[in-house]
Amino acid sequence: MGALCSVIRFENLQELRRLCHWGPIIALGVIAICSTMAMIDAVMWYWPLDTTGGSVNFIMLINWTVMILYNYFNAMFIGPGYVPLGWKPEKSQDCMYVQYCKVCQSYKAPRSHHCRKCNRCVMKMDHHCPWINNCCGYQNHASFTLFLLLAPLGCIHASFIFVMTMYTQLYNRMKVILRNKTSIESWIEDKAKDRIQYYKTGEIFIFPYDMGSKWKNFKQVFTWSGIPEGDGLEWPVRDGCHQYTLTIEQLKQKADKRVRSVRYRAVEDYSGACCPVTKGVKTFFTTPCTEEPRIALCKGDLILATRGLKHWMYGDKVLDSTTDAGMRVRGWFPRKCVEKCLYDSEMDQPLDGEKKNR
Repeated sequence: MGALCSVIRFENLQELRRLCHWGPIIALGVIAICSTMAMIDAVMWYWPLDTTGGSVNFIMLINWTVMILYNYFNAMFIGPGYVPLGWKPEKSQDCMYVQYCKVCQSYKAPRSHHCRKCNRCVMKMDHHCPWINNCCGYQNHASFTLFLLLAPLGCIHASFIFVMTMYTQLYNRMKVILRNKTSIESWIEDKAKDRIQYYKTGEIFIFPYDMGSKWKNFKQVFTWSGIPEGDGLEWPVRDGCHQYTLTIEQLKQKADKRVRSVRYRAVEDYSGACCPVTKGVKTFFTTPCTEEPRIALCKGDLILATRGLKHWMYGDKVLDSTTDAGMRVRGWFPRKCVEKCLYDSEMDQPLDGEKKNR
């Protein structure tokens, strides 16, 4: 920013008025929207701190934005350079070779032209550009050309991210529809396979709503009338299944989650902020990209953790059964705020979860 401020030299505060024009408003709006959306998509689908490629991708996006704005503002505020008022050739006999501008009351220097928009004679004038609300000429020709080069390159990079995001979203959504599932049901099915493999029960889980035909599955969502098939309460199921096959599996998974959960105790207070600035840089930048809540912690709180990431964990806070009956508080919290409980505080015995993990 310091370099940008040193290059942009305002003749006076009147130059700021160049921003109050439809050209710069549209141009800066497009740059802001494209850059912001590309960075958000990059963070959501290609987290910068997870891989080298993600970091390079994010740095490149920032670099495009900085370089585009740098050259755009240079072209706008430095301007093309104007022929000094009252200018004339050093040798008076050379006046016969140049034109005289009646508006500027001076001679036109070689390669200069009068701009009706700027109302000045512009040195090495190329054209008046509405997108920068200024002329392109001697002083800003390079900056303007670099802006024209960098803007499409940045757009190509952003477009690639947009296309990949749209493809990923549409592919994932259409894939589950063709199998007559929702995103949640796909997750339940994956957990069913993990549960069966973990306990080696020999069970075979069959997803009950997949009719075996992509067309039949598709028609349950998309109909000519626009109204989905059925009443939303009972569904056609495949052979060997019934209406409660999936819900029975959910109950098994919840029971399994309680058994496999691990107890932690809070060693630091946590306010419940989405991106806490006091819990370290890695915790701040790796906050889970989800709408699931965060839970505030006080030192000494007990939490049953069921899943986690490198710097975050998800679980249920253990509440007082007498004062908080019927309540359930669960969500994400920073891993650095808790430590694993090795022994039950009441029986001084290893926890069930710990026995299984040893």
